[in-house]
Amino acid sequence: MGFKLLPDGPAAEPPAAEPPAAEPPAPLIVGLQPAALIDHVARVDKSLLDRVAGEPGGSIPVAIEELERILREVKTHSLSSPNDLSPVKSMAGGSVANTIRGLSAGFRVSCGIVGAYGDDDQGKSFVSNMKFHGVNLSGMRLKEGPTGQCVCLVDACGNRTMRPCLSNAVKLQAEELTGAHFRGSKWLVIRYAMFNLQVIEAAISIAKQEGLLVSLDLASFEMVRNYILPLLKLLQSGNIDLCFANEDEAAELLRGEENAGPEAALEFLGQYCKWAVVTLSSNGCIAKHGNETVRVPALGEVKAADATGAGDLFASGFLYGLVKGLSLEDCCKAGSCSGGSVIRALGGEVTPENWKWMYKQMQIKGLTLPDIRN
Repeated sequence: MGFKLLPDGPAAEPPAAEPPAAEPPAPLIVGLQPAALIDHVARVDKSLLDRVAGEPGGSIPVAIEELERILREVKTHSLSSPNDLSPVKSMAGGSVANTIRGLSAGFRVSCGIVGAYGDDDQGKSFVSNMKFHGVNLSGMRLKEGPTGQCVCLVDACGNRTMRPCLSNAVKLQAEELTGAHFRGSKWLVIRYAMFNLQVIEAAISIAKQEGLLVSLDLASFEMVRNYILPLLKLLQSGNIDLCFANEDEAAELLRGEENAGPEAALEFLGQYCKWAVVTLSSNGCIAKHGNETVRVPALGEVKAADATGAGDLFASGFLYGLVKGLSLEDCCKAGSCSGGSVIRALGGEVTPENWKWMYKQMQIKGLTLPDIRN
């Protein structure tokens, strides 16, 4: 068999190598939630709150046995309507997750979350929910074990009492954090928690090395009351750029002082933070940045179905305002709009119809609207 000779000519060029895939840009805002959490939200009568240890309206940790007992008792103390398929509504939760999801879903700000989730149905549900709302999950680590849970009891007035169970939940450890978790981002969002203090301090240290601003939520009045000294140390470090407190947390911050009102707490926080905010429920909020102090009223026409997530979503709107370069007053107005949107329905996740309601409120107030075309 003969061979066919090829004509003389230049050697054929090898196919060009594919250019390496570009790294996706880092999220603008990244939240630290060491343990993923599933919220179980239920409307209940007051008699159940009398059977739960701790003060109504707060958030204290419970063991898994206590969480399961409360969930069993919800069935006989439920205020849910006959149309509800279940008296309990479960969703991805946790303060930081609520804020980050709100920023991503409602404000179209690129966000990520750093933490760990378990290899159970709750872990899958958390990841699925955050992914659906466009949150970058590259900082989430899958671990063997259970995912954290929290029961959120909502009374007839819309006030919520939270009992989280994190004692046996998987969580991210301080030594697992690296600069890659924060590199290229602008803000780190954290929530004060004594049982996460080591990982919080590690995250702040690394984030500061990477040039991030840090936002801190004071979590609950019990957390401030019971662990005030580590909190003060955190504030006095100068590493907290923005601090959010509600009026109960603000009162605990200055407990025992002659003047312990919200305004005094705002001044106190303003000594250590570039921005300080105290939310005042139906009385709106007060905020401070440098020498500027503003007071912004609440949205008058909002009836609270459930206060769960109100502070978390307020933080979403305020941070949106900061990254958009809005004035301090307009940051507060954006926070009021987003905080008002979440309390119109059960749970810490804003429904699509309530996002539309929020955009309308923002428009009325002349605020810069998010790019919601896609």
